[in-house]
Amino acid sequence: MQQAELSIAGQEMDGTQTAFKASCASMRAEDLPLAVANSVEAQALRAEIIRVGRKLWERQYVEGNGGNISVRLGSRYVLCTPTLLSKGDLEPDDICLSDLDGKIVAGCRSCTSELLLHLEIYKANPRARAVVHCHPPYSTAFAVTGTVPPNGLISEYEIFIGPAAVAPYETPGTQAFAETVLPYVQNHNTILLANHGIVCWSDTATHAEWLVEVLESACKTYLIAKQLGQPLRLIPDSKIQEILALKQRMGLPDARFAHTPQVSSPEVEESVTK
Repeated sequence: MQQAELSIAGQEMDGTQTAFKASCASMRAEDLPLAVANSVEAQALRAEIIRVGRKLWERQYVEGNGGNISVRLGSRYVLCTPTLLSKGDLEPDDICLSDLDGKIVAGCRSCTSELLLHLEIYKANPRARAVVHCHPPYSTAFAVTGTVPPNGLISEYEIFIGPAAVAPYETPGTQAFAETVLPYVQNHNTILLANHGIVCWSDTATHAEWLVEVLESACKTYLIAKQLGQPLRLIPDSKIQEILALKQRMGLPDARFAHTPQVSSPEVEESVTK
């Protein structure tokens, strides 16, 4: 009986090895996981991920081992931060290499449990080449209430983000959680995650982190302005149209492109009281 079981196990192992060799044989040498993981491009992207992680930690946008960062590497792979490690303590060897199915193919650490969220964004939107997820306090305060900061108040927020979105709550790290962003990821580069935090995508990890800063600053500024007890003055509609034209030239997403509002003829100062 034991000999038969060993024989079957041996056959299964041989079959697995044969399949792996066939898969590797179908790849070019430069596409093999270890070659990709040790490439010059991978080394540069690891260094960028580490810089972004330290910025997030220094700005108190992450706490404990919270938050995660990933970057696309070629067409097959993703570099991502590991689980259970502060973003302020990252080293090059900590960065994992995953395929687009979430399987770790290089690296000695386990990947972040929220890699599924990153992969869903990459699969849904080819423009996304880097993803940053974190918990900045002012932005997360809006996420806890299920709301976003209002538009029409701060030019930088209008240019780089525009309308943000709020994805419904699901248990972090699950496939259901990862899929909550799918209705929004095409037209929004910044999504608040209800009762959790935020996620931003861009062409680089550095630029995705910039979006975090822009959103957090907008949320903080709005809350401070509300405390002044004065009406908040909106950017005129005609100027919003100029911003949208600029965004189109820059290739930045905005949900308003599909629903262009009417331009007010007189540029009258407006105010909001909420």
